[in-house]
Amino acid sequence: MAKDKAEGKPAQPAAAAAKEAAKPAAPAAAAEKAVSKSSDELEREFREYSVAEFFKRNRQMLGYTGKVRSLTTIVHEVVTNSLDSAEDAGVPPEILVEVSELPSGHYKIVCEDNGTGVPKSMVGQAFGKLLAGTKFHKLVQKRGQQGIGVSYAVLFSQITTGKTTHVKTGIGDGKVFECDLSIDVKKNDAVIVNQKEFDGKFRGVRIESEFSEVTYNRSEHSVYEYLRRTAIANPHAQITLIEPDKNVAVFPRATKEMPKKPEAILPHPLGMTTSDLIDMAHTSKSRKLSSFFTGEFSRFSSDRVKELQALVPEVNMERAPATLTWPEAEKIVQCFHKMKWIAPDMGALRPIGEKQIEKSMKNMLQPEEMRVVERKPKVFRGGIPFVVEAGVAFGGKAGTAASDAPGGRKAEILRFANRTPLLFDAGNCAITEAVNTIDWNRYDLKDFENQPVTVFVNFVSVYVPYTGAGKLAISAEDEIVEEIRMALMECARNVSNYIHALRRAKEQEQRRSIFTRYVEEIAQALHDVTGKPKTMLADKLRVLAKEKTALLDSVGEVMEDALEEVEEAAEEEMEESGENPNHVKKK
Repeated sequence: MAKDKAEGKPAQPAAAAAKEAAKPAAPAAAAEKAVSKSSDELEREFREYSVAEFFKRNRQMLGYTGKVRSLTTIVHEVVTNSLDSAEDAGVPPEILVEVSELPSGHYKIVCEDNGTGVPKSMVGQAFGKLLAGTKFHKLVQKRGQQGIGVSYAVLFSQITTGKTTHVKTGIGDGKVFECDLSIDVKKNDAVIVNQKEFDGKFRGVRIESEFSEVTYNRSEHSVYEYLRRTAIANPHAQITLIEPDKNVAVFPRATKEMPKKPEAILPHPLGMTTSDLIDMAHTSKSRKLSSFFTGEFSRFSSDRVKELQALVPEVNMERAPATLTWPEAEKIVQCFHKMKWIAPDMGALRPIGEKQIEKSMKNMLQPEEMRVVERKPKVFRGGIPFVVEAGVAFGGKAGTAASDAPGGRKAEILRFANRTPLLFDAGNCAITEAVNTIDWNRYDLKDFENQPVTVFVNFVSVYVPYTGAGKLAISAEDEIVEEIRMALMECARNVSNYIHALRRAKEQEQRRSIFTRYVEEIAQALHDVTGKPKTMLADKLRVLAKEKTALLDSVGEVMEDALEEVEEAAEEEMEESGENPNHVKKK
């Protein structure tokens, strides 16, 4: 029996092990079946979705976050189109923006301009299709660049109120076209209803939309502030705003002089990436690589083609551009950076201009002192041209009203890209970074944030490196930040001289008051001693006091000017050597 037990002991675990080994078979099969089922479900659920669907769910990427910000973004998109349209027509822009609050709590936005209008056949693409437009494929200075703006405003109206947008446009030959428009989100295409065409003298575009999830006020991020800044950067424009309380705010044009129309330029070789080169080559109509380079690039002569051929002998320049492979394109781009090139064409840049900015800032801010500069053109990313315009205004209506500031006004930074105000995401912007790296104390603007000062910066380029699709801030490229800093420091020196003069005048008056405080007493004492008329003595003492304080001032001015020259020379030397402790470069 003991033997049986001894023999039986190993048998029982073996059976149990076999039983246990058999158990996972069913779950394994089930798991395999589940995986198969999951794959089938995944295949059935997988589908392509349109750009309209994507941005419908990700509207924050386009700036539609918060009620005030969303409303300002809507106005920004339609006003940008209106400015471009009027400039294309060659007429000074006249833009009307009306914001009305409806009994339902919704807001109605109307924008009307005097531009070119939109052809009847293009209304659907212009207002009802995302990523469609005339700007994206051109290397030309422009306010917008993605072809999303006004179309998404139409979609935002649709997804917040379920209503269509009404469009009225002049189409030439004394004809006017009107329609109601919405967007088929799944197809990213316009749906146009209630079309009518009739005779009329209307020119330009009038767009009317109703919105929910927005609100109106006069905060620093409001529609009012956006239009005020737009007027400063576009002194040739007349902008009228009718607010919900029926108050009419007019931002008058400061000049009738129209800016020159921007011109498209060819890409510069130093601004190319491998992907860019492949895309251009594979869509080129040129028959040979040699003609592709000379005809579709800036600064690319036949001599440069020969030089490139010597650097990449394995690439036959007589081949068709469409045959260019990725490894070959990669080598060519590397060779571009080994060759010497003439700088990109800067003539295509259209800055506002120093005189126009001065007129505009005087018209809007009425400052006590102001300095505006336009820097020489530069390039970033190797071959993209840009220009920085900057201004610093002090006193008057400069800055923003603030009850908690010592003088009742705080500093404001007006950021622009190709004349377009940038109201949001200031903390991530190259302009803000440049302002923050300047030692304003050196320019007598101590406690800068609480000074009555307005800083104006306009970044001008054929390509603006925005930080996101919402076009809210400029990427802090090293070359851009440095140019903005240099421009602002140049402006600040001039304003500093004015503040010096104010301070000297105040100190002079204080010194003079010390002398004149005792003039009458001294004149009386001298009269008692000498017997000379008291009035005559007092007048002579006042003249003497004025001469002596003026002498003290002249000595002080010489000392201060000498000190300033030494400090500025030291700073410039540090700038050139890259050792300025106030400038923290982006690594």
